Amino acid sequence: MISLNFIMPVVLFLLTLFFGFWVKALGKPYNGILFNFHKLIALGTVVIAAVQGVGMLKGRDIPSLLIVPMVVLGVCVIALFASGAFLSIGNLDYKIMKATHNVSLVLAIISTAFTIYFLASV
Repeated sequence: MISLNFIMPVVLFLLTLFFGFWVKALGKPYNGILFNFHKLIALGTVVIAAVQGVGMLKGRDIPSLLIVPMVVLGVCVIALFASGAFLSIGNLDYKIMKATHNVSLVLAIISTAFTIYFLASV
């Protein structure tokens, strides 16, 4: 049942990655249209995944082990949006913001995998 609930967020996540790599390949200054598609698809992914995740948790006891990857995921999502915004503005060190964006992406993927694993076992 979990795989059916997260097909749309996975597809949107892959689209987010596609547009992110496309924006990166074109270089700075970022293409405004592609960059905005990247941001909007990322936002839609987060909203849809959160709504579906909350729906799956309703009426269930949440094990404490599930809270840790969910908090890490939330922090990573915030870091991704913030570092993406700072990358587009360009007023902070590009290398630090790019590293933050990349590390947050990897940690978000790992914490998502743990979250889905723990959701499947609940």
